[in-house]
Amino acid sequence: MDLPESSEPAGPHVEDASVRPGPLWRHALWAAGVTAAGVALGWAGALFRIGPEEYGMPPAAPGALWPYLTAWTVIGLVLAALLRSVAARVPVYYPEKAAIGLVLIGTRLSLGWRPEPLEVGGLAAAALLLVAVWCVVALRGAAVVRRSEGAPDVA
Repeated sequence: MDLPESSEPAGPHVEDASVRPGPLWRHALWAAGVTAAGVALGWAGALFRIGPEEYGMPPAAPGALWPYLTAWTVIGLVLAALLRSVAARVPVYYPEKAAIGLVLIGTRLSLGWRPEPLEVGGLAAAALLLVAVWCVVALRGAAVVRRSEGAPDVA
């Protein structure tokens, strides 16, 4: 049974791994949007821990929320910029989901737990490590594909 030769993916499902070239403003807008979505979803997920006691459990820890929201906005911009810079050169699978998910988790944990700055730095380092691994896998995969396309046929 021979399979049809086609470069088009079969069916309506299309993989989300594509190179995302474009002008710098588009990359910056993407990074800002992804970061805003992650921080907003993390804040919404933590509302039951930071709102009035009538709406949920009592607040986990006292303190201001703005330093944590600001910190995760900056961290999210760095993570999104790293993902987008790699996605501009090689296909990266779901960079927006990776960035939004990490920023969401970090924001949610920070707002509900109110960690010390060193602990926020540890969370940021863990998120940066995960994004770095995500990018290395994409770069490595692109290098393997390039190498296999340039290899002579031995059949």
